[in-house]
Amino acid sequence: MDNLDFEKVEQAAKRRAKIKSTVTHILLTIWAIIVLFPFYFMVMTSLKSYSAYNGEYVPKLYTLAPTLENYQDAFTAVPLARYFLNTLLFTVVTTALMLIVITFAAYAFARLSFRGKDLLFTLFLALMMIPNELVIITNFVTITDLNLRNTYLGLILPSVTSVFYIYLLKENFEQVPDELYKAAKVDGTSDLKYLFKVMIPICQPTMVTITILKVIECWNSYVWPRLITDDSAYFLVSNGIQEIRENGFGRENIPAMMAAVVVISVPLIVLFLIFHKKIMAGVSRGGTKG
Repeated sequence: MDNLDFEKVEQAAKRRAKIKSTVTHILLTIWAIIVLFPFYFMVMTSLKSYSAYNGEYVPKLYTLAPTLENYQDAFTAVPLARYFLNTLLFTVVTTALMLIVITFAAYAFARLSFRGKDLLFTLFLALMMIPNELVIITNFVTITDLNLRNTYLGLILPSVTSVFYIYLLKENFEQVPDELYKAAKVDGTSDLKYLFKVMIPICQPTMVTITILKVIECWNSYVWPRLITDDSAYFLVSNGIQEIRENGFGRENIPAMMAAVVVISVPLIVLFLIFHKKIMAGVSRGGTKG
């Protein structure tokens, strides 16, 4: 093949790559618009006055007279600020306790040797096959028998562990070379010190991913808080939405409801935008064996 033919082949390959890239970007753009449209519509609706929204026969995708009155109502019609504080306390404490539990459990299954380890881990994985509804019923009966309804402890206790996160972190711990562990033991390093000085720093992306996923899970938690609390002093933002709908703005004041939902959604969106690279790194590392 002479130089002319080689250049033609190279140019054809570049054209195909460019076309493929262009099509990919177009499809991704369309998909991004589809995914982001509900949030855009929610924000636009929250900026419309109640009369303006009801005066639209077909909802418009813009507003010529934006107002922040709905956001003010979101904090005055119901104690939304208290719901935020309750959710923040629930999220921080639950996530912190869960990280402690799953870290020690994953380390034990990944690095320690004890009788029945494989059988016990198999039983742990089998728990993932139990329908969530059965778990909720069992937890409800247990918390009720302990007189922990309408308490922070009752909200937090059932969420301080996760079989899936233990499995994910165990797989990540096992990717750390055994030579590091053996060298640390030769130097007289304890298992606890090895965990905190070696394992956790190496597996930091996965730890960050688990933390963020747990925060999102806690922030969006609805069924369990709604089931275990009927005192508004312990409501979270998720079940506070129902309180807003029933006793705050009413079922017809859609703009005010949308404003409340935007306020509740913003913290998670900001959190994801800040840590999205670490989330992707943690997920890719957790799914790679080697």
